[in-house]
Amino acid sequence: MRKNIFQLLVFSLILVVGAAVFTLRAAESREDNGKTHSKEARMTVVKDPTYTKKTGEEVIYLAGGCFWGLEKYMEGIPGVIDAVSGYANGRTDDEVNYRQVCTGTTGYKETVRVVYDPKRVSLETLLFAFFKIIDAGVENRQGNDVGTQYQTGVFFADDASEAVARRVADIEKGRAEGGFYVLIEPLRIFHRAEEYHQDYLTKNPGGYCHISREEMEEAKDIKVDAAPYLKPADDELKNRLTERQYAVTQKSATEPPFDNEYYNNEERGIYVDIVTGEPLFSSKDKYGSSCGWPAFTKGIDDGAIIYKEDGSFGMRRTEVRSRAGDSHLGHVFTGDRESPNGTRYCINSAALRFIPYEDMDKEGYGEFKKYVE
Repeated sequence: MRKNIFQLLVFSLILVVGAAVFTLRAAESREDNGKTHSKEARMTVVKDPTYTKKTGEEVIYLAGGCFWGLEKYMEGIPGVIDAVSGYANGRTDDEVNYRQVCTGTTGYKETVRVVYDPKRVSLETLLFAFFKIIDAGVENRQGNDVGTQYQTGVFFADDASEAVARRVADIEKGRAEGGFYVLIEPLRIFHRAEEYHQDYLTKNPGGYCHISREEMEEAKDIKVDAAPYLKPADDELKNRLTERQYAVTQKSATEPPFDNEYYNNEERGIYVDIVTGEPLFSSKDKYGSSCGWPAFTKGIDDGAIIYKEDGSFGMRRTEVRSRAGDSHLGHVFTGDRESPNGTRYCINSAALRFIPYEDMDKEGYGEFKKYVE
């Protein structure tokens, strides 16, 4: 009797253990399937029925107000293969037309599909150029255009693009005043706009555009790609920079006039951002100024310089910052009698690192020697 009871207990224990193992494996299976389904869902999130990606090209979707101007602006950047106006990320996948989108009830944003050659231009450069011509501090509006269809956004189609978009957005958030309202999200759906919207400003040169002609021309003349120049973490900057360099670049301090490294430097070479190494100014454009700081008539690439209104100390000035590192550099002034062209970029030496012309090749700046010669 006792033997039978013992056998029954052992059998019951085996059943319990077996059931537990089965339950655990089933749970693991469900978890694995969930991950697989999640990955599959991620891969099928992107829906653009009018585009098939080709070898050697990448794509990003940008909403920046009226798509007429943004399409024209992006087409001008060297390395952009194609720019197409359309509507993105509405509340449903249903195809829509311009009249429907203009009601503001569809959730769709006027968006430009930008196809580019990553060997000629990086996504970082495209995004910094994009942020330069939008107002990130307003919602559902750009320029004179108001409505949900004019909401700004960066819509990415893959993980690599997401990583770049979020990193650039973090830098731009630090520059934005009064909030940051640009959507950073996956592309869910994109519909090509009607044919009369495509290349609108090429067909109608006098048509409305919230992007200035000067900004259009600047886009065509981008010389410095932003991708190689990554901003280090703050802890690394504190360890790497001197106290003065950190105060100037990160806290917008100003070094003393005449008591700085480069104000009277006459050697040939280029000046780069002390934080990222991004090329900023050439000795060819440096001139002797009585201000006590390094003075330049222009930058190597105006696209690598960010301009901000500065009302500090009861003055109205234009601050200049670096693009990729967001370093405070100094200020720019017009009407300077000492300047050959009337413009003076008054820059803190502490924000710069000088690369002598003879060292530019070994330092990785050989391609910029032509701006010094």
